[in-house]
Amino acid sequence: MANTHNVTEFIFLGLSPNWEVQRVCFVIFLLLYVAIVLGNSLIVLTVVTSRSLGSPMYFFLSYLSFVEICYSSTTAPKLISDLLAERKTIPWWGCMTQLFFMHFFGGAEIFLLTVMAYDRYVAICKPLNYTTIMNQQVCMVLVGMAWVGAFLHSLSQILLVFQLPFCGPNVIDHYFCDVLPLLQLACSDTLLIGLLIVANGGTLSVVSFVVLLVSYVVILLHLRTRSSEGRRKALSTCGSHITVVMLFFVPCVFIYMRPSTTLPADKMVAVFYTVVTPLLNPVIYSLRNAEVKKAMKRLWTRAMKLGGT
Repeated sequence: MANTHNVTEFIFLGLSPNWEVQRVCFVIFLLLYVAIVLGNSLIVLTVVTSRSLGSPMYFFLSYLSFVEICYSSTTAPKLISDLLAERKTIPWWGCMTQLFFMHFFGGAEIFLLTVMAYDRYVAICKPLNYTTIMNQQVCMVLVGMAWVGAFLHSLSQILLVFQLPFCGPNVIDHYFCDVLPLLQLACSDTLLIGLLIVANGGTLSVVSFVVLLVSYVVILLHLRTRSSEGRRKALSTCGSHITVVMLFFVPCVFIYMRPSTTLPADKMVAVFYTVVTPLLNPVIYSLRNAEVKKAMKRLWTRAMKLGGT
């Protein structure tokens, strides 16, 4: 396949052609992005500074919050600035960069959610061996494997897109660069590459989703032998994880487990997993976790004392 790139930039159609709608969306998405950064940064800061949140679960949660900031930052700033721009363009190299980091941080989130499910499985099903199995070294290795897996996933996606020749149309009916809209612009047969992309991104999402669901089913079945108090605490923690998993994976499966076609609903679904889910994660984990709420209150008290002095 000839590697031809006559196209030097791409033009986004954005969320809406209506200028009034764009201005309203600018305010909404600006506020949402600020909330994402502040909310997830607060979780990272709380976990790092609190001795009571030293368990592996919170260690993984801090990494997940960091990934959420990075993941939303691959698309949200460009979306926000484009909402005030008459012509929404991105250079070819910028498009490839955005594509790489979006799948890199998205893949990292998938693997971290899987690691967090394994952590809950060990904590609930093998409580006596939990500290031995999930020691600090193991936690670091699991996080490292998540980053490596995300890099390999993103690299394979970007290498497939790099093979596509873009020699004519350059208008993307979206607000960021992604593999399926780019396949529509390629001036060659993209059937094979489209199938490979689905096999990579779609299979990763579906397999991880199934593994996560099975692990939580096993955990819930195991909880039948626990006391009512133990069941309540474990269900509260697992409920937060399951909610986050559903919010992230269902839209991803909808987008990437399809042939190389785009649907009118794709942009709204993409808003959900690139903006809404990173926004809801800190809310879900903080409101449903008493220890996180207490640690945040202590952090706030210390900050107020320092501010008063």
